[in-house]
Amino acid sequence: QVQLAESGGGLVQAGGSLRLSCTASGRTFSSYHMGWFRQHPGKEREFVAAISRRLYNTYYADSVKGRFTISRDNAKNTVYLQMNSLKPEDTATYYCAADAGVGVTTTPDRFDYWGQGTQVTVSS
Repeated sequence: QVQLAESGGGLVQAGGSLRLSCTASGRTFSSYHMGWFRQHPGKEREFVAAISRRLYNTYYADSVKGRFTISRDNAKNTVYLQMNSLKPEDTATYYCAADAGVGVTTTPDRFDYWGQGTQVTVSS
């Protein structure tokens, strides 16, 4: 089992940057593909970015491509989401998730473990 804990959320002005971190417990972090999702109030959770477990291949939602960067440090059991050029529509609760499946997925239901979420608020 993996426990995930996000940090780094907060309030930022439009155009600013934040870096989210997600640290995993256990010694099998490198066995999981990792993803970031976000959820706006009253809406379904949506894919933001994902990174594969060994080759570190990355995938992004069109809405964040070119502005957000996902990375991971397997030695630190941590995945990051660097968010630049933030927009008010990026305001949401951000969740990290771990997927033990064979291939990388962008579907929330395929992820096995979730963090508790961290709030990101972008003011205009």
